[in-house]
Amino acid sequence: MNIFDFVVADGNNAPHPLAQYRDKVLLIVNVASQCGFTPQYASLESLFKQYADQGLVVIAFPCNQFGNQEPGANAEIMEFCRVNYGVSFPVMAKLAVNGSASAPIYQFLKTNAPGLLGTKAIKWNFTKFLLGRDGQVIKRYAPTTVPEQIANDIEKALG
Repeated sequence: MNIFDFVVADGNNAPHPLAQYRDKVLLIVNVASQCGFTPQYASLESLFKQYADQGLVVIAFPCNQFGNQEPGANAEIMEFCRVNYGVSFPVMAKLAVNGSASAPIYQFLKTNAPGLLGTKAIKWNFTKFLLGRDGQVIKRYAPTTVPEQIANDIEKALG
C-alpha cells in the first residue's frame, strides 16, 4: 500500500483520488486557519511554486482537532487560503487526524512515519509528511519546522 491508493474528499467534498499524483513528490500538511503556524501557508505556497514543475505537490488537509483553530466550513477554508495566502495547491475537505475518527490517509501516514519517541499521534497543526515518487513516506516534520527547512529534502526526493 502507498499514498496513491487513497481517495480523499476535496474542498467541495468530491472524490479526489491521490493516484492522479503518481510519480510526484508530495508534501502533506494538516492545517488550520486560526493557528500561530498559519503563516506557513505562504512558505508552503512558495515551495509549491518553486518545485511544482519538477514534480512537487503540496496537499493541505484542514483539521479542527487542535484548539478549535479550524472551525469554518470547507468553502470558507478554501477562500481564506486563496485570499490571505494566494494558495494554489490543493486544499482538501476538513478531516480528523487523531482518534477513532482519524482519516485512513492519516492512519497510513502516522503508521509509516511515527513522531518523536515512536508516538503516532499528530501533536498539532502543520505537521508535515514528505512522500517520495513511490508513494512511501520519507520523513515526518514537526509543526515548528518551517517549510523552507524542508527544501533540501524535497530536492533529494525530486532527484
